[in-house]
Amino acid sequence: MKHQRSLTLETLWYSLTPLWSGDSEVIQHGLPHTQLAPTWQILLLGDGSPTRHLKLLTRERIDVDVIDMSPIDMDSDRAPELIQVVPGPRIRRQVWLRTASGQRLAYAVSWWDASQVDDYLKHRSLPIWENLSRLHSELYRDIQGLYYGHNQALEDAFQESGPFWGRHYLFWHNGQPLTLIYEVFSPYLQKYLGKMRLEQ
Repeated sequence: MKHQRSLTLETLWYSLTPLWSGDSEVIQHGLPHTQLAPTWQILLLGDGSPTRHLKLLTRERIDVDVIDMSPIDMDSDRAPELIQVVPGPRIRRQVWLRTASGQRLAYAVSWWDASQVDDYLKHRSLPIWENLSRLHSELYRDIQGLYYGHNQALEDAFQESGPFWGRHYLFWHNGQPLTLIYEVFSPYLQKYLGKMRLEQ
């Protein structure tokens, strides 16, 4: 296992500086396999739980390291524009998703209505999908943005060179937006998914 440095965040979150980005139309049709391999498209463009996928890929328990729970009131927080549909005042939550043996696989930041976050995240050390599944909540994962880009802090945290693939999406519950989530995946996942793009 690679040595992991402890990273603490206060008022910042890790967005990618995109070399390329795509909107919901691109997401609906998918990308050429020379840009993003089919296995990676299933992870990034599918509407299943990423923590469930990571558990199946690695055959390890996926743990959540919560590194930030910050009240941001009505600040836009440099988040995707869709943050405007999440009621406020808001709380920003940041986590690393890692295997039980310590390998960081993904970074996620989410924005929640401060008055509801405790209702939906009763067990803050568990992945969001586990919290919500315990409530038997019906959810729709609405993927809206896809990114390929750099972030030096994520390179340090993953101990992998970029660029990285990321995405953002809304969780809908009972016809209402519940939370906005931005995720970035480590290239380490090539161990399980193969190369990020196929050769022509």
